[in-house]
Amino acid sequence: MTTPVEPSHLTSHLGYWLRYVSNHVSYAFARKLEDRGVTVAEWVMLRELYGVNAIAPSRLSEQMGMTRGAITKLADRLIAKALITRNANPQDARAQTLELTPSGRDLVPELSALADRNDAEFFGHLTPDERQSLERVLKDIVARRGLTSSPIN
Repeated sequence: MTTPVEPSHLTSHLGYWLRYVSNHVSYAFARKLEDRGVTVAEWVMLRELYGVNAIAPSRLSEQMGMTRGAITKLADRLIAKALITRNANPQDARAQTLELTPSGRDLVPELSALADRNDAEFFGHLTPDERQSLERVLKDIVARRGLTSSPIN
């Protein structure tokens, strides 16, 4: 008879600690955005649109790592909030583009400041070297795993 192997504890996994921190960082940021009437997914789209004049939804889909259907639903919500517009593409009448409204453009720096504040609340105690090391390790994992979709949930 073999002795059963004791299963590893949850806390012995790096994934547990990454998820633990990520959940708390994300939840705190979502609450800050909620006060401005925007979700995390909407923030990501607004930020992607900032600095571009107009972009095809298919291109935005590639950049954000989301399906075209998900981009359409997200765009519909932001259009309803008057933060983006959907327009006919001047080069191809069958195609559409998305772009920020003036209200959307004005909102992005405010939301970006909330993201900065959220980061400072969770990571402000790290030294610049610690922060650089953590960022380097996380980016290395992203690169090695070929991760491409935007973290919106």
